[in-house]
Amino acid sequence: MRRSILALIGLTALSLALAQSQTLILYSGRGQSLVEPLVKQFQEETGIRVQVRYGTDAQILAALQEEGARSPADIFWANTAGALGQAAAKGLLRPLGETLLKQPVAFAPASKAWVPVTVRLRVLAYNPQRIKPEELPQSLLDLPRFVQEKGLAGRIGWTPTYSSFQDMVAGIIALHGEAKAREWLMSMKALSPKAYASNPAMLDAIRAGEVDLGSTNHYYVVRFRRAGYNLGMHHFKEGDVGNLALVTGAGILKTSKNLVAANRFLTYLLSAKGQQYFVGNVGEYPLVKGVVADPNLLPLEEALRKSPRLDFEKLPLDQALRLLRELGIL
Repeated sequence: MRRSILALIGLTALSLALAQSQTLILYSGRGQSLVEPLVKQFQEETGIRVQVRYGTDAQILAALQEEGARSPADIFWANTAGALGQAAAKGLLRPLGETLLKQPVAFAPASKAWVPVTVRLRVLAYNPQRIKPEELPQSLLDLPRFVQEKGLAGRIGWTPTYSSFQDMVAGIIALHGEAKAREWLMSMKALSPKAYASNPAMLDAIRAGEVDLGSTNHYYVVRFRRAGYNLGMHHFKEGDVGNLALVTGAGILKTSKNLVAANRFLTYLLSAKGQQYFVGNVGEYPLVKGVVADPNLLPLEEALRKSPRLDFEKLPLDQALRLLRELGIL
């Protein structure tokens, strides 16, 4: 019995030492301010060190392709499903097991190469002291006309360098064609919009009266409201691209040398503790059963009905980026 106990203690100590010696390399398209606390929480609870490289989804995809088989990365944690779909199509990700894939209640990818983690909706943020909600357009595509008619040229914000904005442009292309996306972007550009490097900066500008409205992700408005600021949040008509559901997710790269730790990290993202972090700290929708969503938000089922139906893995991100560069917006 004594030998068995000593052996068990030895194995436990060895497991802990192995965990502490591991370093997981994470490439994150998710913003550092949003996810770093969760990464630190994972490190503290597991003893697995995590090194994170932050950037936009497009930047990380470019880095992974440049590095090729030499990449040190274990995990690609993306801001949008379009980037993960591209990574899967380019053969950068390894297939995941059913244990992981069956946990999210929606957005299971056909490629089975990544797992959905959370979902956000595109919405229109606005200053309710300057704009009445009943005046707002029912389609994102009508936003330039609305701004023009209300004399709000120069008082609209946008975030063209942000990956979710780029995915929204890709959504316009997927639903309405490149010609319509070009027309919309040119109409918006003609209104002298103010470009912001981040959504919090744009919403702070709305709060301060610098601009009056701008398309963003719903959770940024949620965070400002939680801080006590009066910001409006407008949903367009059901099925409109302005309500595009944007799925965050993560996959394990074929270059990973730490498969056990990588699987453990993905499992942690889908755990009740991980999912509740996204609800409470970020304001996103959880995708795992049993996690309490923010009661101030639309129920997940209603939110998903507002989004257009698309193959989120096949959003034409490259086409959207090319168009944005061609028009001098990027």
